[in-house]
Amino acid sequence: MKSFKWISVLVVLTFVCFLLAGLAMAVPKYVLKFNHVLGAAEPYHEGFLKWAKAVEERTNGDLKIEVYHSAQLGVEEDILEQIRAGANIGQNTDSARMGMYVPEIAVMNAAYFIDFMGAKTPEEVMETLRKIKESEVMKKWLRDLEEKYGFKVLSFMWVQGYRHFITNKPIRTPEDLKGLRIRTPGAPIWQESIRALGAQPVAVNFGEIYTAVQTKAVDGAELVYANVVAASLYEVLKYMSETGHILLINFEVVSSKWFNSLPPEYQQILVEECDKAGVETSLKIMQELEESFKQQAIEKGLQVITDVDKEAFMKAAEKAYEKLNLVKTRNALMEAIKEE
Repeated sequence: MKSFKWISVLVVLTFVCFLLAGLAMAVPKYVLKFNHVLGAAEPYHEGFLKWAKAVEERTNGDLKIEVYHSAQLGVEEDILEQIRAGANIGQNTDSARMGMYVPEIAVMNAAYFIDFMGAKTPEEVMETLRKIKESEVMKKWLRDLEEKYGFKVLSFMWVQGYRHFITNKPIRTPEDLKGLRIRTPGAPIWQESIRALGAQPVAVNFGEIYTAVQTKAVDGAELVYANVVAASLYEVLKYMSETGHILLINFEVVSSKWFNSLPPEYQQILVEECDKAGVETSLKIMQELEESFKQQAIEKGLQVITDVDKEAFMKAAEKAYEKLNLVKTRNALMEAIKEE
């Protein structure tokens, strides 16, 4: 009888040991909480989930990325400060906000930047970004962000599409924007670009655009088609004027302190898979989804204006480059990608 009891005890202990071992194996050694302001239905969210899955698989579960949509962890500006402090948090941001720290890097979100670089097709856009990433000019900016301000840029191979003006009147020339209050992010490059194109820029959080239009705090916004559909803005605004004034290039950033705490092979995996998911998501958006979201918006009643005087808008955009002393910066990048 005693022997039976001892056997039972051993069986239970063995089971507990296996259970504890399994739990230990299931708990990741490193966790990144990744935040973005877009909704769960946006293509970017799916892209971030694919990135997370690939990283978890390649690190055998040691490095886990938890993706939070709709700014569940907080507004972008607060998250960026937590990142600088060394928190294990990541944020989908852009060069405009990174330009608050290294001013030159903001040029990538200036009006018609990608047009000035000469890229037209989705493939040319991604190749241009690759060349920029490899340029000594960009490498210096990224080092400054990391060493002086605590930001590690994992990738900027994430393109959200072309931004257009969505308003309650057709926009064909810069003059048509005169007197209109247009929602745009608060960073200087966004503000000056929209001002140069003829409108009055107003900083409003992404999730508050619908209400801001309803209350007439703004007369419209400038967004990609996916944003318009996800936020149902076709319910309060009538026209999407295809100015294509900004190709939204996003940056995926984490704390340099946290990043440097990872084993070197995990650092490499995190960057490689971020670039890979970014290229895949970006090409899918530019090649397939932009037109799909456009058609969805049209079906909901949005009217699309295509006869836009792009040459006039590009000429007007120069004022933003001049105002922020970014003409030489833009030209330096143009030369850098030609030399590669």
